[in-house]
Amino acid sequence: MRKIIFITALFISAFAQSQQDEQMSLYMQNQLYYNPAYAGSRNALSTIAIARFQWVQFDGAPTTQWFSVHAPFLQQTLGAGIHAVNDRIGNRSRTAIFGDLSASIQLNKQNTRLAAGLSGGIDVIGYDFSSVKVNDQNDPYYGSLYSVTKPNMGAGLYCYSDRFFVGLSSPRLFEMEDVLLDSLIDKLNTRHFFFSSGYVFDLNSVFKLKPSALLKYTPKAPLTVDFNLSMLMYDQIWVGLLYRYNEAMGANVIYNIKQTLSIGYTYDFPINGLRTYQYGSHEVFLRYDFMPKKTNYTSPRYF
Repeated sequence: MRKIIFITALFISAFAQSQQDEQMSLYMQNQLYYNPAYAGSRNALSTIAIARFQWVQFDGAPTTQWFSVHAPFLQQTLGAGIHAVNDRIGNRSRTAIFGDLSASIQLNKQNTRLAAGLSGGIDVIGYDFSSVKVNDQNDPYYGSLYSVTKPNMGAGLYCYSDRFFVGLSSPRLFEMEDVLLDSLIDKLNTRHFFFSSGYVFDLNSVFKLKPSALLKYTPKAPLTVDFNLSMLMYDQIWVGLLYRYNEAMGANVIYNIKQTLSIGYTYDFPINGLRTYQYGSHEVFLRYDFMPKKTNYTSPRYF
């Protein structure tokens, strides 16, 4: 009977095709979350906040908030930052905070850089079984709260210039184990691997096109691929379309209010069996880059 409670807590995760990391449509704007080598790459003290409301009207649907801050040091050869996430899905919650460090070298005169990064922090995963419906109310887990805190580390590589980026990373290298939960919680901290890439093309003096992709691989789970195709108009407004393989489609818009402040919104809707049970997902985004008063970007920041 105690297994029934855990199956209930994990049921919604099964809809996500066994992927445990939080879903994000604006992945190209928040790369520090899954790649510590991104720290310091924007050449500013950069802060970003994203909130996602997934599967609206679906009972127990995921809600997630991210926050990141990072900055370069020593003429961009070093970078440091912090990123945090708060996620809830059904009766399960996850809160994590990690510190990020990166070091980079310049590869050519076009300022293409290669960075390597490490992160370290803690994951706090909890369950609230007080509202779970069970047949046997004498079950030892019924009505209880349970949480486990574990340290973890991540690593990544990131190569970028003003026009392109490519990255490879694993944000959590250690897989959580807990004998008390009969190893079911292990599945909530499975090692993930991320490969990301994007490029900005000039169409003319007004329009630019940026295709990007994020591949997410988890052992014993299907490969997940996110595609995004965005157009930049007058170096101020991004309008894009997204496709998540066999899962969702959507659109996003980002407005650069000025060189240091951006806001954005994404809506995606399911194309799989979940489409008749909810009304899509919303994601909102805010970023501010703190720059010295006498310093400007040498070129627009595209990612």
